[in-house]
Amino acid sequence: MAALTLPLASQALDFGPNGEYSLTGFAEVTTTMQGSYCDNCQVAATGASRQVRSSDAIIPGKQYGDATLTNWQVQPYLGYKRDIGGGYKVNALLSQRWRQGTVNGVADATETRYGGTVDVPDYWYEKNIALSQEDWGSVRIGSMTTRSWSVADYPYGTNVGLASAWSSSGAGYGMLANAVRVGSPILDVAGGDLFLEASYDMGNTNFTRLKPAFWELYVQYHQGDLVVDAMLQDAKNGGPGAWGHAPFSGVTPFAADDTGLQYDGSGTGAQLKGTQQNIAMVMARYQASSQIEVSGGLRYNYWSGANSVYSPASNWTTAFNADFSNTAYTGYSASSCDVLLGGRYRTGPWVLYAGMVHLGTASTNNPSQRGQGNSALINTFGANYDLGGGLMFESTLGLVHYAYKGLAPLSMPGHAAFTNVDSRIAQDGRWLTLGLVYAF
Repeated sequence: MAALTLPLASQALDFGPNGEYSLTGFAEVTTTMQGSYCDNCQVAATGASRQVRSSDAIIPGKQYGDATLTNWQVQPYLGYKRDIGGGYKVNALLSQRWRQGTVNGVADATETRYGGTVDVPDYWYEKNIALSQEDWGSVRIGSMTTRSWSVADYPYGTNVGLASAWSSSGAGYGMLANAVRVGSPILDVAGGDLFLEASYDMGNTNFTRLKPAFWELYVQYHQGDLVVDAMLQDAKNGGPGAWGHAPFSGVTPFAADDTGLQYDGSGTGAQLKGTQQNIAMVMARYQASSQIEVSGGLRYNYWSGANSVYSPASNWTTAFNADFSNTAYTGYSASSCDVLLGGRYRTGPWVLYAGMVHLGTASTNNPSQRGQGNSALINTFGANYDLGGGLMFESTLGLVHYAYKGLAPLSMPGHAAFTNVDSRIAQDGRWLTLGLVYAF
């Protein structure tokens, strides 16, 4: 199972007294030949939220064409572990990701996030400490990634070339900054191993009226060649959106927006409302033989919707699924389902794979079209070659098909997210990615 699910052998470095410290991680560089790319096609600035009405419009006459995209990313993990006796262990983990990209040799604003190379500024991937006991389980506190993002990203999405399309879509959140995580010991259930876990994050504590609260329940069951992972997230008053990688904090980045009365510019006032987002997801992978692995996943998304109001702190707050046909800018609730399917075949140093993600249409009462009627089908076909010593060559051919040309499905954070094919410009697109990844 490990040989099939891990992309390549890790070259971990242990050091310090009794090897208590470890350094692991990965570095990746890729080049993508994009056959359906639209360069700066929308009227609004690159990176503007798709949930703002001004982001809908595209520059007249814009078409898609060929482009060459390059990207690099690196993420080290610094770990610490110590056995303190009585079955108790202390461990800590520190990790951050850096990345940057170019389009035809020019810095890509969508990949060079927020003007720097830190992947998500002001948030750590891992910055936590844990106490565990073999018979009682574990408690971890600090910054950490959610299970719904991290497990969906790896191994499920990564193993079939759909890491971002699967893990970074939908109504979930991916990064926690003030979290407590409690895990059970491994339980023997029905001839298999069962692991249970609960995580809580209080978000931005400066919000008192719209107080944030995040809960995630995680269950993993492992029996023989079958592994099942299930997650349930309930998030109140987090930032509204459909980026499953997003950090959980507050309904806006500014605590000043928490006051009871905001301003809509006309002097009449409008109150910023709270938000709620939920996901329920189950994924499974099965090693049918020493060479073949099949996997799949099903996710249910729910958004309460978010209205947009004007405030001195943040100008117009970010909406979600809002009706912009009147000045109330009311956000409507919506729900959708997304699906993942994948298969891998290993022969010698080669791993061949195929994957599919379907981001479904959404059910909502919003009288305005915000993408709820659209869907996306993303397919990948890839071949990876283990070069040895922790180095692997990777190649992926990708295809995307939208149900129609227009605003992207609600599960996508942007109209060109994951594929670089803008749904407002093209109904179909393709790309070929070649790269090297080094695990250490």
